[in-house]
Amino acid sequence: MNSELINQFSGQLGPNGLPYSIPVHPNLVHLTLGLFIIGITFDIVGALFPFQKWVFKFFAISVERNNLFDVGWYNMVAASTITFFTVAAGFYEMLLAQPPADVKSAWGLPAIDTMIWHGVGGVLLLAIMIGMTVWRGYQRFITRRDEEKQVQWRYLLTGVVVMFILYLHGTLGAQLAAEFGVHNTADKLLRLGQDLNTAFK
Repeated sequence: MNSELINQFSGQLGPNGLPYSIPVHPNLVHLTLGLFIIGITFDIVGALFPFQKWVFKFFAISVERNNLFDVGWYNMVAASTITFFTVAAGFYEMLLAQPPADVKSAWGLPAIDTMIWHGVGGVLLLAIMIGMTVWRGYQRFITRRDEEKQVQWRYLLTGVVVMFILYLHGTLGAQLAAEFGVHNTADKLLRLGQDLNTAFK
């Protein structure tokens, strides 16, 4: 690519290293996480519903088991859908990242390794979420359509394992922002030697 074009484009980037003021990827990540965790949690509550009925009754909460499974299903569909945009935004923002080369994370990884693991992991997690959504839909509409409990224990256990993987993967992303200062406005301004009190006035 023409170096003049790259220099011209880099001149349009803000202090966070992006052509817009607020990074998109971190915001979409939290939407992905929330939807996935809520989906699995409601499916777990639905699966354990016979043991928890008295809790809902005690608090006078009117709950039907199939409604809990509805929440689980629609949240999984939404999580899989939004994660396409999360991964796309992540790769776009990763291409514009200029992390320091002389810093290592708490896990002992340099910035480029952290970015590669985070990027590849994001694609793999997207594939896993889509697979889990297909699995969830297969149970809901085909294999367990007429059963009270819409989900298998294997599915729920897999969901809990994926939540742990999401935690590890999210830690890599947090290290990129906090330790390497990727698209972190305050970090970038401090590295340039500017005073934050005057920069944000």
